[in-house]
Amino acid sequence: MAYTEIDDPTLYFQTKLYTGTGSSNALTLDGDTDMQPDLVWIKRRNGSESHALFDSVRGVQKHLPSDDGSAEQTVSTSLTAFGSDGFTVGGWSRVNASSDTFVAWCWKESATAGFDIIAYTGNGTSGRTVSHNLSAIPECIIIFPRDQGDNRRVYHKGVDSSEPEDYHLQINGNDARSDNATMFNDTAPTSSVFSLGNNSGINGNNNTFIAYCFKAKQGFSKFGSYVGNGNADGTYVFLGFRPALVIYKKSSGSGQGWVMNDNKRDTFNVADAVIYANTNEAESDYDSVDFLSNGFKHRSTGGSHNASGVTYIYLAFAEAPFVNSNGVPGNAR
Repeated sequence: MAYTEIDDPTLYFQTKLYTGTGSSNALTLDGDTDMQPDLVWIKRRNGSESHALFDSVRGVQKHLPSDDGSAEQTVSTSLTAFGSDGFTVGGWSRVNASSDTFVAWCWKESATAGFDIIAYTGNGTSGRTVSHNLSAIPECIIIFPRDQGDNRRVYHKGVDSSEPEDYHLQINGNDARSDNATMFNDTAPTSSVFSLGNNSGINGNNNTFIAYCFKAKQGFSKFGSYVGNGNADGTYVFLGFRPALVIYKKSSGSGQGWVMNDNKRDTFNVADAVIYANTNEAESDYDSVDFLSNGFKHRSTGGSHNASGVTYIYLAFAEAPFVNSNGVPGNAR
């Protein structure tokens, strides 16, 4: 029985669905517990529009897209406030066009939940270290350049079983893992720092960056890999919780994007409402996955999620632990 470190995941992660108004719109999260978010990731669902990521470290009105390499922009009518239990958006079409539908994935920064946001300035030298506050070794790091256009690099422990620090992925593309020492300097992160090479897109001299660092917490989050079986009966991945959000990406080859499934856009199985983190495309019905009480299971074959012998990495966050700290098991949906 897998006990949890966090009994109530809504303290640290919630998904919000809303319909745009075209004017200032104060949105309250739906969980039973109030949560002031520190990272809000917004995507229009019913049409093509770039993703928009906002965080409390950079401050309101400053957005970065995940689907292209654009530099940070300030838009006064974008996200205008992080509230005590939600956030406020202005009339900017990317986050609040009238009558359009949107999804917002929201995280609270906390070492307890294994999430830290770090702003840093590059120095252009190999072996640069950046401090974090997880007090544990990060298992996934997503880095966005702020003042220059460049790719968004991802360190993920699942890309290689022995030396994941040798590789990186790009969340704004569909490339396979790449071995490049100028990214993470072929140096494993520690419980206090992560290391960088001299690549300008991750450590350009005097350039500014934002890093989202994650560490798995039992019963709340998990970062790993699985191998597809190419079978319509599905590949099962154990998480130790019923997922609220799962993001997965083919890592052993190119041509497949970052698939995002959540428990709000699909409230029952099979979940097939897909958004791709690396494109501006509208939500579509394609991949089929079941959210189970203790993990997820694919219900179809396909290169983006369950091709035979193909390795995929994933990021997963909980709706409810499989077993809470009092030994009470959770339910399937």
